[in-house]
Amino acid sequence: MSKVIVITGATKGIGKAIAEKFAVQGFQLALCARNINDSIGWVRGLKTPALFLPCDVSNKKQVQYFAEEVLNKYGSIDVLVNNAGLFLPGAVHNEPEGTLEKLIETNLYSAYHLTRALVSSMVQKQSGHIFNISSVAGIQSYPNGGSYSISKFAMQGLSKALREELKTEGIKVTSVIAGATLTDSWAGTDLPSSRFMTPQDIAQSIWDVYSLSPNTVVEELVLRPQLGDI
Repeated sequence: MSKVIVITGATKGIGKAIAEKFAVQGFQLALCARNINDSIGWVRGLKTPALFLPCDVSNKKQVQYFAEEVLNKYGSIDVLVNNAGLFLPGAVHNEPEGTLEKLIETNLYSAYHLTRALVSSMVQKQSGHIFNISSVAGIQSYPNGGSYSISKFAMQGLSKALREELKTEGIKVTSVIAGATLTDSWAGTDLPSSRFMTPQDIAQSIWDVYSLSPNTVVEELVLRPQLGDI
């Protein structure tokens, strides 16, 4: 039976590239995004079994419903990619009220609730791999990073906690710490595309990490543009 990968924020950027990479490798897909209407044709074009549902990952009930539908369809999963995220610029001392709450709900709670809802199926099989898509902002704060950086530091904490809890269960946990990648987050930039990583490079790196033997886990995968952070 084909393996199953679950990806949040799967209709564009890094999430889309991961879905395409794993589809080529014969995986069945369970995908979600806030708005799926414009991407139904793309998912069908992947030519692999796929569950594709709308989900606002900042909403706990919607995340739990998505997880229930995944397990109802597939029974268990093999790979979970907590990719959905939101960037809002600002400084802690003057960013709009509610910025921290919105970013924590989207960037951290989404991964927390979805992992809790799905990980038992991995524990039962004593195998699986969780990838949490983080950011270099989660290891080094920068000006105008504000609550986004706080949320990504918290994501690092989630990955470390899961790693310690699940390593004896045969489940790998990898924090993907990515620098500037050419996605919609950089729309309108004056910088050349050569200054950025590509989503396909991130997806390839995740596949390479996943492909290691059961004896080895990459706990943290740090990826940056060749010329460094922007």
